[in-house]
Amino acid sequence: MIEEIIEFNGHPHIKATHKNTLEITRENILTENGDCIIGVNAKTACRTLNKKIKEEIQKDNNQITIELVVEDMKFKTKAMGSSKLSLKHNKDIVLRKSAFACTRTVGINAENAAIDIPREMISRLRNSNVKGLFKITIGENE
Repeated sequence: MIEEIIEFNGHPHIKATHKNTLEITRENILTENGDCIIGVNAKTACRTLNKKIKEEIQKDNNQITIELVVEDMKFKTKAMGSSKLSLKHNKDIVLRKSAFACTRTVGINAENAAIDIPREMISRLRNSNVKGLFKITIGENE
């Protein structure tokens, strides 16, 4: 099992209403248009992920588990890896329900998007003092 844990912060403008994607960003600002963003000030982006986890994400059909942890709340979803994922973006990590791949994409064909995250968790993430964790796991046994 390989795991990477990325810390991020909440922000007052977090909406998390996007139906197809979920994103964390290294940016510290968030406009009203960022409806897929669930966290800012992320400690890592696609480009700076651990080399071993990047190799596993870039394998076709490898299952990726994403777990969000905010205070005492947890939300878990699954996505797929792909050889089409370049993981070269310097600021963002995006999980997609579609098969679209770009430099920001960390997983495709995801089970969930921002809209599916429990609203209580999103409410907590609207506080910029709240820290969240974005855990990426490959090879998790359930």
